[in-house]
Amino acid sequence: MKKFFLLFLLIFCSLAFCQTYKVIGVKDGDTVSLLMDGKEQIVRLANIDCPEKKQDYGTKAKEMVSDLCFGKMVSLQGDEKSDRNGRMIAELILPNGVNINKTLVKNGLAWHFKKYSKDNSYAQLEIEARNRKVGLWKEKNPIAPWIWRKMTKEEKASNSFAF
Repeated sequence: MKKFFLLFLLIFCSLAFCQTYKVIGVKDGDTVSLLMDGKEQIVRLANIDCPEKKQDYGTKAKEMVSDLCFGKMVSLQGDEKSDRNGRMIAELILPNGVNINKTLVKNGLAWHFKKYSKDNSYAQLEIEARNRKVGLWKEKNPIAPWIWRKMTKEEKASNSFAF
């Protein structure tokens, strides 16, 4: 099945003239910088939300993205939408077909961002990661980044936010 997918991707990209772009920066686990047409373009990874930099596993998420794609060529999948900060929203695909976004969820380094995603494959990957207790799912009560961003400094310091 994997060979079929890679063959399909190769044929599709050659027919659709898929563009590839160099990853020139990794801001955090779910935000990268690409070199597009000679200019920097910030891309927010679609369908996911990684822990913030100061949150548990935030650094690990950033490190995984860096290890997988920094300095490499990637293609983008998405509908060319942008977020409220003007960042392009897309899935990052390596030349070997690896989807960076899904890899983060599979390894327990990102949540499926259900508020902005209807792709159920991410929900399934999150369930599997939770069941395997990998990454942030090893923790007793991991705090979703969208909740963590709303917490006060005191709540973050004590990690006593009531759910």
